[in-house]
Amino acid sequence: MSVNSADELEQLEVVLVKAGRTKIRYPAELLGDDGTRIAVRAPWAGAGARDFGFVRFEPGDVFTEYYWRDRWYAVKEVRAADGTVKGWYCDITRPAVRTGAELTVEDLDLDLWRSADGTDVRRLDEDEFAESGLAETDPEAASAAVAALDELERLARKGGFEELLT
Repeated sequence: MSVNSADELEQLEVVLVKAGRTKIRYPAELLGDDGTRIAVRAPWAGAGARDFGFVRFEPGDVFTEYYWRDRWYAVKEVRAADGTVKGWYCDITRPAVRTGAELTVEDLDLDLWRSADGTDVRRLDEDEFAESGLAETDPEAASAAVAALDELERLARKGGFEELLT
């Protein structure tokens, strides 16, 4: 059975910006956009594997990514090639901006990891965030970023995390 163009998923280009420069661009399938939350799916876009010590991202992994126009974070469900959930990698970002087929997100250095079973919840890159100087150059954004990280950690540890993604 052939697939006609009306049945094909729309493609977006995800653009991750950090410190005013494009860090990475990659194609993703648009799964949904309700006007507030945008969901996309994309294969691991890194070159080769990346081992964080607590999780390894590698070719074949699939990311289902959730972005918000009114929240200061993005949540990325990470699945291995066999479909097994590895966990969720959360980026603290400015609210996402979609312009046509481009979704732009500004990474603010802070991150959170939650393992598939929920037993490993860890804050990441707080040192990078402090070194970024955002607290001095844009104190309101820095405050929003820290509040977003606190909110995600609370949800990841105490419940409600999965509701973000449904």
